[in-house]
Amino acid sequence: MQYRTLGRTGVQVSSLALGTMNFGKIGRTTQEEVTTIVEAALEGGINFIDTADMYSGGESEEMVGKAIAGRRDDIVLATKASLPMGDERNHQGSSRRWLVTELDNSLRRLGVDHVDLYQIHRWDPRTSDEETLSALTDLQRAGKIRYFGTSTFPAYRLVQAQWAAREHHLGRYVTEQPMYSILQRGIEADVLPVTQEFELGVLVWSPLASGWLSGAIRQGQDITTNRSTFMPQRFDTTIPANRARLDAVEKLVEVADEAGLTLIQLALAFATAHPAVTSAIIGPRTLDHLDSQLAAADTVLSADVLDAIDAIVAPGVDLAAHEKNDTPPALLDPSLRRR
Repeated sequence: MQYRTLGRTGVQVSSLALGTMNFGKIGRTTQEEVTTIVEAALEGGINFIDTADMYSGGESEEMVGKAIAGRRDDIVLATKASLPMGDERNHQGSSRRWLVTELDNSLRRLGVDHVDLYQIHRWDPRTSDEETLSALTDLQRAGKIRYFGTSTFPAYRLVQAQWAAREHHLGRYVTEQPMYSILQRGIEADVLPVTQEFELGVLVWSPLASGWLSGAIRQGQDITTNRSTFMPQRFDTTIPANRARLDAVEKLVEVADEAGLTLIQLALAFATAHPAVTSAIIGPRTLDHLDSQLAAADTVLSADVLDAIDAIVAPGVDLAAHEKNDTPPALLDPSLRRR
């Protein structure tokens, strides 16, 4: 396992991080399975665990808390908030009112007195940067969080937040967690240059592209992955974007075979090869998934292999641009781009 410094924090984290979205009802995992996966991940050298309040409605945090009991000090623990937690309109967002309340809920579910990294899960256009950063700074000073960061923020919002922290003399975001994979490279054009400019740690999610790069999705085979059962639109190969992904996967398999690697190794090593990326978050649902992903921990791709990948999916290109989670609101709502 490789270890890298998380932004400018001085904290050393593994180049592969354990994501926990599949823990609980989403991935149909039991507590026993979760504990086994966590223990194996730690034994494999992973020291960073990332969860969120809304994963299975809080169940993931509860399972993580039980799995790390007695080993808290060995782990860099991160969670997230801001996405809806139920139907109550104020049980979401990044207001002081909600973040103070929901952090206490997360700490209770995790069974800890602090988290190392608290992340705003999505940009909240209803709440000012000053409001959010002020709340996070106070929570940091209270010892409930060590650092705070963002997840899937557009590049211009990252810049704005850095300016707001400086302008109002508040703590600043030190990490960003964007979507990134061989098939979704859009952040190379904007987000990653910004994170490098401000020396933010970068924790990329979905490096296996929701299973497209797991090796389980191939030409002429039925798609039966767990993700495809509740997100069928993302795997319907009659849709042009999905057809493009499938074509790219077939070419990438050839590149991996020639390099003596699995497709998973190729995909994870690609994600961690970018100099702006600190860690790639893996989300195993089973122990076998974890083992296949840990095999990429020390994989380093040659320039020839990286060039071959560039020839299949060009730098800065998203093959499924409609799945981006950081699209400016005006591109989604016509009323916001018309006088």
